[in-house]
Amino acid sequence: MKTSIHRSSRGGRRSVAAVALSAVLALTATACGDDGSGSAGDKGADGSGKGEIVFWDNNGGIRTEVWKKIIADFEKANPDIDVKYVGIAATEYQSKVDTALQGGGLPDVGGVGAAMLAGFAAQNALEPLDDRLGKSSLNGKLNEDMVKSLKAAGGRDDTLYSIPTSANNGVLYYRTDLFKQAGLDEPTTWDNFYEAADKLTDKGKNEFGYTIRGGAGSIAQALDAMYGQSGITSFWDTGNEKTTVNDPKNVAALEKYVGLFKKVTPAADLNNDFTKMVAQWDSGTIGMLNHNLGSYQDHVKALGVDKFRGIPQPVGPGGKRVQVSNPVDGLGMFKSSKNKDAAWKFIDFATSKAENSMFNEAAGQVPSNNDAAKDAWVSKAEPTKLAAEALSDGSTTIVQLPYYLPDWNTISKTDNEPAFQKVMNGSMSAKDFLDTLADQLNEAQTEWNEQKG
Repeated sequence: MKTSIHRSSRGGRRSVAAVALSAVLALTATACGDDGSGSAGDKGADGSGKGEIVFWDNNGGIRTEVWKKIIADFEKANPDIDVKYVGIAATEYQSKVDTALQGGGLPDVGGVGAAMLAGFAAQNALEPLDDRLGKSSLNGKLNEDMVKSLKAAGGRDDTLYSIPTSANNGVLYYRTDLFKQAGLDEPTTWDNFYEAADKLTDKGKNEFGYTIRGGAGSIAQALDAMYGQSGITSFWDTGNEKTTVNDPKNVAALEKYVGLFKKVTPAADLNNDFTKMVAQWDSGTIGMLNHNLGSYQDHVKALGVDKFRGIPQPVGPGGKRVQVSNPVDGLGMFKSSKNKDAAWKFIDFATSKAENSMFNEAAGQVPSNNDAAKDAWVSKAEPTKLAAEALSDGSTTIVQLPYYLPDWNTISKTDNEPAFQKVMNGSMSAKDFLDTLADQLNEAQTEWNEQKG
């Protein structure tokens, strides 16, 4: 009985959010015209391969400039197709799509990364893309591991619902100038990391050793720090029934990590999402930042290449590096599209060598197109080069997060980001937080295993 109440409560929160957001979107549609094609369940149509298609960028603002360049290139090569760009902030994208799934207004094409894929696919909202890829010049030219990751994230039928555009990786950025002044070794181990965080902090001068993410997106970063320190290499036990997230080693690791808050970090970190955290690091005198390859260019613009480095996550017990999987990003076609042929042309073009290379150079991420990954800029962008090496030289073990669970995004964001803030401010223990998270994950995994069986 307790479980059913918990599930109903979660659904209730979704419904309230959807109703509130749908009112806002209705006003937007009235003012600007319909910015999409339909709702979940609509079969759509192949269309003429010409006319207008709508594209929703799942990282609007951050990637708007490069997407507009890709769109301009596409429209030049395909003068009979117009692409309407809609930039949506990463923190708002899930809610916008969820609302459109119920009420209509879905785009033709949208950013569909691994973390959101299962939820969209479970609602029958995405068009299978295996056949189109098989007939495309892209066939055989996309990174096989990225394709496999998106297939796994989509569900149990090994169907490809999103064409990969890039792979991200967790990076520890640190200020080389500040480390040199303090006589510190680079933070390649967790011991060095904690030592530097302490020594680089002088609150009276508004100087801090680290910035911790307490706002949107906090859970993935916390998991990375936990598994990196504990050395646990699997998200599930040997029977794939119980999560290791609340293993005592992970509890101890989270306690130590969260203990950094306000001791060696700014108090504003409690509410900082990645944009605020990155801006704070770029403009201040903070020693270290955990983010991913995507913010590399921001740091270059703010600091220049001589004042910082971006290295793989620190190594833990026995010199072993363990990190959680970072979601592969991609482009999906919504099943309700009335112009699927034109939508596919855009996806196909955007992941071609030249465009995929341009996108990932701007984003600082690893290209999905194998030919693009050979371009010279990849070896010149040190964090990207080091990340690629760490993932391929056997030095790193990846803990695969369960993106395939339809409730993963809700559990890891809506349900637990506010709870993580309570751990940070001391009103909830790390053990209680992880035990609650584990209960939710175990329930979702049990449902998944029953459906799969």
